Amino acid sequence: MKLYEYFRSSAAYRVRIALNVKGISYESLAVDLRAPASAQRTPEFLAVNPEGLVPVLVDGERTFTQSLAIIEYLEETRPQPPLLPALPRERAQVRALALAVACDIHPLNNLRVLNYLREPLHADEAAVNTWYAHWIAQGLTALEEQVQRTTGDGRCMFGKSVTLADVCIVPQMANAQRMKCDVGPYPILRGICAHLGALPAFAKAAPQAQAQAT
Repeated sequence: MKLYEYFRSSAAYRVRIALNVKGISYESLAVDLRAPASAQRTPEFLAVNPEGLVPVLVDGERTFTQSLAIIEYLEETRPQPPLLPALPRERAQVRALALAVACDIHPLNNLRVLNYLREPLHADEAAVNTWYAHWIAQGLTALEEQVQRTTGDGRCMFGKSVTLADVCIVPQMANAQRMKCDVGPYPILRGICAHLGALPAFAKAAPQAQAQAT
């Protein structure tokens, strides 16, 4: 397998975690999203993914985009250890937690949105940071309340084992902290992320552990 990724990308971070949890080896292909490189906009990368986004997973002759679709593919083709519960109602609950991050928080705060605020909308860094913090606070406040009902041990988002929801929250919390957002109001989420972040599959996937970070 090959994974086109950027070390700070939350979406790529999710896929790295899932690959590690399942013990799948892969080749990392760095795509530097930062200007002036902007490698995601080159003809070479757009031939791989016309959306110009990471991650992209290549498995044999097949190419997959969108982090949650990639993780679902891994779940269906390499089901052990599972990232989704067995019962349909529980699978729906885990997916809802994951989608709250991947669809409601992350898209409003990813690099291309922040860059659009800067240029052409001419927002200064203070305004951009306020935007970022607003959506983080709104999303994490709701998740903090939800997880009180879904966590089984205060160490995982749902039940007592690692799920897709955990794969999504850890990168999002890491980004919030990197952007100096106040995460003090979310003690349950912070505790969960502290536990998960120390697990080998998560620690190995962390941005600072990637070769691109050096």
